[in-house]
Amino acid sequence: MTSVLKRSAHAVSFAAGRLTTEARVLPSFLIAGAQRCGTTSLYRALSRHPLVMKPVLRKGVHYFDMAYDRGLPWYRAHFPLVTTARALGRRHGGRVQAFESTPYYLFHPLAGARIAADLPGVKLIVLVRDPVERACSAHAHELARGYETEPSFERAVELEPLRLAGEIERLRDVPGYVSAAHRHHAYLARGRYAEQLARLEPLLGRDRILVLDSGRMFDDPGSAYDRVLEFLDLPRLGGVEFARHNARPRTGVVPESVRRRLNEHFEPWDALLVRWLGADPSWRR
Repeated sequence: MTSVLKRSAHAVSFAAGRLTTEARVLPSFLIAGAQRCGTTSLYRALSRHPLVMKPVLRKGVHYFDMAYDRGLPWYRAHFPLVTTARALGRRHGGRVQAFESTPYYLFHPLAGARIAADLPGVKLIVLVRDPVERACSAHAHELARGYETEPSFERAVELEPLRLAGEIERLRDVPGYVSAAHRHHAYLARGRYAEQLARLEPLLGRDRILVLDSGRMFDDPGSAYDRVLEFLDLPRLGGVEFARHNARPRTGVVPESVRRRLNEHFEPWDALLVRWLGADPSWRR
């Protein structure tokens, strides 16, 4: 019953948003990924900032990846009113910024160009973690949600190339195409963070992309939060609380031989992160 009422409330709220779309703000920054790297924790921390406004309905809108054919008015309908933003700005003495968090944006081959075209000046925040741990976490996550039917992580990794074969080309060539395999079964591909950042950099510019090591973020949340605020030109107003969200129990132990092989696979990609992080990734030290 609660879920039905929640869906009904969302439908009413979104309908009202569509009627007032021109009077609504667009986001000035996005948490764009990576999946299973602490994006929900950062989203919740930033949502508590007095000068930050989250989407009206949900954390991630999925416009630039899976709903782009619905048009910018549809996207704008998910955000608060301009009048609300102005009132908050007057109350707290600063510029209000809206945002959303959709971790698939980083990985989707078309999302970056769409973001650059529709949100000129937007800033992106990207979180990264040990890609082997990320892959294990993603497998447990997809298994629990019913998108993965292979209980063995090792076997799921072996199946990945076959599952993803041709999917990037279809996403690029077929209007409105949505790939379940690309979204839910890219355990290794999503962990090649530098590859995805290289696609975004020429579209947005290096200065509009902030990459955070989530291991360091959870070890020292205050410093990470201050770095985010500096990047967004937001003042520090109050404290910050970081908690881990969406953790999933693992279905089994990954054999050490598999872990070593995957560490070797990711080593050259992790090395390319140094220029983004300003240091070696925490999991390589």
